[in-house]
Amino acid sequence: MNLPALLASLDARAHAAADWGKVASYIPELARVDPAQFAISVVLADGTLHSAGQSQTRFSIQSVSKVFTLACTLSRIGESLWSRVGREPSGDRFDSILLLEQEQGRPRNPFINAGALVTTDELLSGRAPREALSEILGFIRAAAGDDDIHIDGEVAASEQATGFRNIALANYLKSYDNLKNAPEMVLGTYFHQCAIEMTTEQLARAGRGIAGLPGAPLLLSPVKRRRIAALMMTCGHYDGSGDFAFRTGLPGKSGVGGGILVAVPGVASVAVWSPGLNAWGNSKVGTEAIEQLAHETGWSVFG
Repeated sequence: MNLPALLASLDARAHAAADWGKVASYIPELARVDPAQFAISVVLADGTLHSAGQSQTRFSIQSVSKVFTLACTLSRIGESLWSRVGREPSGDRFDSILLLEQEQGRPRNPFINAGALVTTDELLSGRAPREALSEILGFIRAAAGDDDIHIDGEVAASEQATGFRNIALANYLKSYDNLKNAPEMVLGTYFHQCAIEMTTEQLARAGRGIAGLPGAPLLLSPVKRRRIAALMMTCGHYDGSGDFAFRTGLPGKSGVGGGILVAVPGVASVAVWSPGLNAWGNSKVGTEAIEQLAHETGWSVFG
């Protein structure tokens, strides 16, 4: 397999796309991003990195950050998190309040927004937001082997000014006693973690541990790594998770900034970015690229 040639081909196909999808217009800073952009990076088990497209362009990782926050929280408190948040696919929008009401304030999984708020709340317990954010950033930097990873303050402020649905979710969680901290403290931390910006090369390196690649920083136990990958497979693309799994056969976590992190267990860590989204809020061209990559390489957790 000539991986560099394949990635170059995916980049060419992306730029030939007639429909790039639509950017996340409800976040003002993301609404200004040109959707016609594409990058892909792959780290293999032998440590080699291959990229194509705008792999040095930084983008807001948004909900991809939930993978790393979950990793930090599980490392800190272990299995007790599951008393507050479930492990089932949502089958509903990532910011649905209806599902939260039906299930009496216990979010369906840690990757929908309500579940991510609970996870962030648990990580915050007994600490200032700055300390929790420092732990998340520290984990990502260690996972990527790169200290040049930061929070975009303008994106965080943009989300804080317009994140009314998340504000509603946090207050609803508090009404069911499923937030330990003040909603505004949890929300501020959450908006800032979502505003972490990375390149696809940094993100692919950060995903090595979740993919279980040799030589990856030992930040997660094998059990936690497998469980996070399982949740990425079943819940990582919200109500489009089944479609992504069907098309790619791989665990992945998307973000409305257009990024997708994919783990090919024992084989590769893949990051793709294209800011235009499909109807589920996942990268349109990015999803198509991962599907084609899986098809051409034969990579799949199903053999």
